[in-house]
Amino acid sequence: MYQITKDFLGKPAPPGYIAGLGRGATGFTTRSDIGPAREAAAAKDADKQQTQRSKDEEDERRFANAENEEGLFSNMPYEEDDEEADKVWAMIDAKMEERHKGKQRTNVEGESDKQEIDQQLHGLKRQLQGLTEDEWSAIPDVSQLAETAARAKRRRKTAVSRRGERYSQVSDSTLVAGLGLAGHDQEIAVETSKDEDGTVTNFLALGQARNDVLQMKLDQAGDSASGKTTIDPRGYLTSLNTVGAQTAAEIGDISRARTLLKSVTQSSPKHAPGWIAAARLEEVAQKMSKARSIIAQGCENCPQSEDVWLEAARLNRREDARAVLASAVRNLPRSVRVWEAAAELEAAAGDVGAQRKVLRRALEFVPTSVVLWKAAIALEPPEDARVLLAYAVELVPLSVDLWLALARLETYEKAQKVLNRARRAVSTSHEIWIAAARLEEQQGAAHVNIDRIMAKAVASLAASGAPMDREQWFAQALQCEEDGYSATCRAIVAAAADLGFDSDDTAEDRAAAWVADAERFEPQTGKPGVVTARAIFAQALAVQPGDVDLWRSAADMERSHGTADDVDSLLRRAVQFCPQAEVLWLMAAKEKWTRQNDVAGARVILEEAFAANAHSEAIVLAAVKLESETRQDARALALLERARASEFAGHVGARGTARVWMKSAVLMRQLGRSADALAVAREGGALFPNFYKLWLVQAQLQPPQEARQALSRALKACPRAPELWISAARLEFAEPQRNLARARAILERARVYVPRSPVLWLEAVLMEAEESDSVARALLARALQECPHAGVLWATAIVLEPRAQRKARSVDALKHADAHDPEVTVAVARLFWAEHRVEKARSWFERAVRADPDYGDAWAWWLRFEREQREPDPSSVAAVEDACVRAEPRHGRYWQRAAKDPDNAWLPVAEILHKTAELLATTRQL
Repeated sequence: MYQITKDFLGKPAPPGYIAGLGRGATGFTTRSDIGPAREAAAAKDADKQQTQRSKDEEDERRFANAENEEGLFSNMPYEEDDEEADKVWAMIDAKMEERHKGKQRTNVEGESDKQEIDQQLHGLKRQLQGLTEDEWSAIPDVSQLAETAARAKRRRKTAVSRRGERYSQVSDSTLVAGLGLAGHDQEIAVETSKDEDGTVTNFLALGQARNDVLQMKLDQAGDSASGKTTIDPRGYLTSLNTVGAQTAAEIGDISRARTLLKSVTQSSPKHAPGWIAAARLEEVAQKMSKARSIIAQGCENCPQSEDVWLEAARLNRREDARAVLASAVRNLPRSVRVWEAAAELEAAAGDVGAQRKVLRRALEFVPTSVVLWKAAIALEPPEDARVLLAYAVELVPLSVDLWLALARLETYEKAQKVLNRARRAVSTSHEIWIAAARLEEQQGAAHVNIDRIMAKAVASLAASGAPMDREQWFAQALQCEEDGYSATCRAIVAAAADLGFDSDDTAEDRAAAWVADAERFEPQTGKPGVVTARAIFAQALAVQPGDVDLWRSAADMERSHGTADDVDSLLRRAVQFCPQAEVLWLMAAKEKWTRQNDVAGARVILEEAFAANAHSEAIVLAAVKLESETRQDARALALLERARASEFAGHVGARGTARVWMKSAVLMRQLGRSADALAVAREGGALFPNFYKLWLVQAQLQPPQEARQALSRALKACPRAPELWISAARLEFAEPQRNLARARAILERARVYVPRSPVLWLEAVLMEAEESDSVARALLARALQECPHAGVLWATAIVLEPRAQRKARSVDALKHADAHDPEVTVAVARLFWAEHRVEKARSWFERAVRADPDYGDAWAWWLRFEREQREPDPSSVAAVEDACVRAEPRHGRYWQRAAKDPDNAWLPVAEILHKTAELLATTRQL
């Protein structure tokens, strides 16, 4: 065979050839394979690749910038237009570069000038440290200079515009004719708007609807605050009756109902309700004869049904009803309801004898019916009633009412025996035990016997398995008080007071529970409960005689509902148990002085109090007030002088106290000794620099310039006192300078030291309101954002709003502030007053003084309201005055201004009330 010879055999392999590469084999190259020729070729290839990479990188850098035209248009011809454009752009670049260099040079020069100015003013700033208060005050504010320049500019413009103008009067006929030509309508028209679809909008009606909605919200807020309802019960029931009649007329078809009821009576003739319903249907249809016929058939078919017989008696006339009931008692001789109906029928006829016979006949058939026995006994005279009751309790021994009725008709000895028999028959009845205690009280027995009976009652009922809790016993005590049995009431409270407590409960726990019970039983106007509450307090005081708060609560209750002797007796016992309690001594002295008008007795109490509390500031100041109010000025000044040289508790090593120094300065000022008062205030301020009231007294006793200096020192010592800032601002805003800018700056600085202070915001708003309402409202909006629950700010917001927005603002005030805030309540009352809604305004004024009786401004506004009616009622004015005197208010912006006036120092509360009302007349009215 011939073999084919491959032509590549014996020939050298091509460069880079690797045998078996297609089958996945790998090759390698040795140094001998490369040789010197391969090295030169490899180096040449490497140089070529490096040159290509450099060229690519240069192209990338050239084309990376879009504004570089060297690479894009290097092969384009360069013409004259291109040369002209290049010159223009070169000029622009040069101009921009010059401008930038000018700015840089200006900035450098400004910095150098600034440094030179700072260096020049450095010495002047150091000299400002030596300026006095007067020199500081003489420096004008920037705002004043700006305002003066702006005012002068406006005057110049006005003078130029008015130059050459002349004015002359125009007659009224000319004005009226001009109105007619202009087409003005002299009547108020209803503002309407017509939409594209033809709908007409009545804006007047929309405004009225908005007012109605706001009024409804105010009424709802008032009802929620007072707990009342706006629904008339009688009218509500009448409307329900009307709805019921309409519903019956809509539902009922008498013919169809008659057919249905006829089928019921025919299918179930022994079913009594069917006959009754059929008869009543005919009664509604005004067919009485048919109704009587149907109910007679019912009586024949259901002779053992009480309801059928009673319905038949009701539908028939009196004579026929008597016969119907006679048939009923023959069929149902033991039916109590039938016998009662027969007796009531005779009573309606006015025949008492026949009624008595019917009831006695009924008792022959039903001798155990308590209802029939009560009805029969009620018709008998006392002697016959006693006999009947004696027989009744034998037949019905478990009836407590019959036993008690028999005991009331018997003598004392026999009543005791009756009650003992009743107690053995009905051992689970508390009424019998209470009746026994009442019986003893009627006979004038000692309280010990009554207490023993009630103690045995509580133990006996607990042993017999019918115990009562403390609240139930206290309710029985209240009932005894209502019936006039005070001793029994107290005995019940004493016997049942310990019920409901565990062995783990301490005396404090029991006393707290009893105080809560006493407050719950404390009477309202015209209702009983004083004896019950007093007995509960007595039980608590017996367990906790050293509790000062408990004695104060009991004294408050006695002051509200007891006599002056009761209060004095209670407080006398209180100071015996708590001799170190200053407040109890002060209450006792005040009661002796104010309610009993016994100044000597009050002085004796204060002497005893000072003996028990030798270093008490409150007792010394109370004695000073007693002497000053009774115009014993020398004694008051002597007490204060001795107090200023003494040491008091909590002020060891000090001469007096800050309040003693302040009271001394105030009393001297009231007595007309202004120089001495100022000296005392300055000395006290040096001893107690952190007591801001001493600084206020100094400012009030000095002229404006010196007062300004005193307040400046005061603000450095007491920067957290809003009263000092307010006094400083008022001093700047006072006449004649009325420097609002300086006052505004003072209050802004005050809000930095005392943030979230409603009184500071209020003062700023009131000052702004004297100049501009719009500025004041803007400032008030900021104030409400910082103090959203401040009632005084919301009340001011109501006053500052225009009349159309006041009602909406009052709704917001009631929503965000406390519903019982007196400031907001008075503002709403004034709003109703402005709308001439007298009763509504009076109710809101009453709500304000009830929420906070200590707020004197509310009493003054109410007095003004009553006095400024078209027909003032003297009794209403006197009632407001009396209530204010009893409340003795001490707070309120205008109340304190009137009360602390030196000219009103010794005026009574009623006179202060009238002075405050006069001050309110100068304020902004709605």
